[in-house]
Amino acid sequence: MEIIDTHTHLYLDQFDNDFDEMIQRSFDCGVKKFVFPSISSKYNQKMLSRLKKYPNNIFMMAGLHPVYVKDDYENELKIVKENLKKHKCVAVGEIGIDKHWDLSYLEQQKIAFQSQIDIALDRDLPVVIHCRDAFDDIYDILIKNKSDKLRGILHCFSGSLDDAKKIINLNFKIGIGGVVTFKNGGIDKFLNQIDISNIVLETDSPYLSPTPHRGKRNESSYLTYVIDKLSDIYGLSNSDIISQTSLNANDVFDFNN
Repeated sequence: MEIIDTHTHLYLDQFDNDFDEMIQRSFDCGVKKFVFPSISSKYNQKMLSRLKKYPNNIFMMAGLHPVYVKDDYENELKIVKENLKKHKCVAVGEIGIDKHWDLSYLEQQKIAFQSQIDIALDRDLPVVIHCRDAFDDIYDILIKNKSDKLRGILHCFSGSLDDAKKIINLNFKIGIGGVVTFKNGGIDKFLNQIDISNIVLETDSPYLSPTPHRGKRNESSYLTYVIDKLSDIYGLSNSDIISQTSLNANDVFDFNN
């Protein structure tokens, strides 16, 4: 049964020394598909080179991460459009708003977010959203763009039950990863009130390793810990969790298109 890591940055430097071994560990655990979110053009070539090695397993997005929205963001958005024309991309992402690190480019973040939503709607692609300390800002923009074509994933969900319901009502699924295993994560307290049909699996590797690897480099094979936790939360077998979340991921990304 195929497990899908819907959000993993395996092209970053942290995997340079053992990339193939790490991929094999993931295969051995049943993780067979890996979706690479784009964060800036700086990493385009590494993304493409790793996709070339595993063309049947790795899928890419095109997008500009809000933390990388700086003075050159308009040029970066042009590169996003170029990537969508040149390469097969399953989504526009990761895009969004981040108010945690730096507020000096907040308005530009909002402009870039809207611009990339427009790009996704024009190409009929889903969007994958990064949201940190900015749910209300993101929701306000999404609600203005609500349509049958607007869809995607709110990545690394860590909000409230109300937040989850609001985003699901906009035709989005929520990405669940290592945070669900944290004692202070919070989402495990109400996740069973969200139908499993609205959830996809992710690691956000190399970040947010699940317990018992918290604080260490994350990798796609660690999705097994997330699956174990979801099995406890929902009272479902691991195989049921895997089959439903993989179905959900295929519904978003349409890998066979």
